[in-house]
Amino acid sequence: MARRRRGGGRRHPRGGARGSGITVTIEGLPELRRRLEELPTEVQHACFRALKASGSAIVDGTKGRVKVDSGNLKGSVKARYENSRLRAEIGWWDRDDRYAIWQEFGTRKMPARPSLGPALEEEKQHLPGRLKEEIRRAVR
Repeated sequence: MARRRRGGGRRHPRGGARGSGITVTIEGLPELRRRLEELPTEVQHACFRALKASGSAIVDGTKGRVKVDSGNLKGSVKARYENSRLRAEIGWWDRDDRYAIWQEFGTRKMPARPSLGPALEEEKQHLPGRLKEEIRRAVR
């Protein structure tokens, strides 16, 4: 089960300010990681390719949904990957983009105009199919 959490002004565990966006926590991930590490290298690479394709789809979906004023948010949403951990982070990390959180969740005076959340929700249904296809290609 995935949970969304606001990224507001909290500190990032690795130090520094946390980026604007949504943090998704997948329950059971440590067990999944352990089991993935036991898989052949080709299958691990296939999983990373599927993750990267999903990350790119979320970035593109966010760009298509984000409110365009100056175009700054649209141009600066990015995905970062950690191959060794099968991890993707998608959002805005530039200091100038801190207002992305206000767009995503709204404020007392401004309604929410989410872009990252809906892109993530849409991609959740496609990720299992991407994984299956990449794994099938790897084991053929």
